[in-house]
Amino acid sequence: MQKKTVFITGSSSGIGKSLAIESAKRGYNLALMARNLEALTETANECEKIGAVVFVCRGDVGLKSDCKRFIEGGIDALGRLDILINNAGISMRGLFKDTDSEVLEKLMNTNFWGTVYCTQYAMGDLLKNKGSVVGISSIAGFKGLPARTGYSASKFAMQGFLESLRCENLKTGMHVLIACPGYTASNIRKTALNSDGKTQDESPLNEKNLMSSDAVAIAVMNAIAKRRMYLILTLQGKLAVWINKLFPKLADILTYNVIAKEPNSPFN
Repeated sequence: MQKKTVFITGSSSGIGKSLAIESAKRGYNLALMARNLEALTETANECEKIGAVVFVCRGDVGLKSDCKRFIEGGIDALGRLDILINNAGISMRGLFKDTDSEVLEKLMNTNFWGTVYCTQYAMGDLLKNKGSVVGISSIAGFKGLPARTGYSASKFAMQGFLESLRCENLKTGMHVLIACPGYTASNIRKTALNSDGKTQDESPLNEKNLMSSDAVAIAVMNAIAKRRMYLILTLQGKLAVWINKLFPKLADILTYNVIAKEPNSPFN
């Protein structure tokens, strides 16, 4: 029998790389996609040492043609698709009044349209194999964050798409998971775009105190195995979602205060 497969976008670093390694440890073959071919190849090599067969595709999820090439190429190489993890994502930091609309468009193309494109091309195998489609979202998909308008908008859109997809497939056997890691040690804040569309090359947080990407990967893979609908990680993340539901005005105040205290905050 063919080994089951996991397809992961944005798998050259951070959560995506950890997901790839954790999947390999659990006996899956892998299809991996990212823009940085050198880092992607390093991830693939680590997974192959564990025993996985790995298909590598350099590409940008914001391009429909690249998503098609990734999904179809991976299925041709590995023979099947069982789990699709839409992990590729970028963030931003800047007040909306100062931000070029092209920055928001870039975030939507990567975070939202990348998820739509890959999922659409994977639907045939996902339905046939009663597989899982996963969106690595954020607490920003439940609570709009100041100075992160494009990021929150893209994650809200991703979650709306995936919730609709889940509801459409209540009787097909396909599983949909929305995973929200909370603050995780990764390079997403260093590669976040500023209001001019340039990478900020610094993190406003102490990365050493954040949840590790390996811990996130274990939690996500466990949630897939249990076919959960949602995964919200960290106490701060769970409190943010809960407070926003019950006390939205308080949530606005608390969220503003947290962002305003960041080093080099746009509110300072």
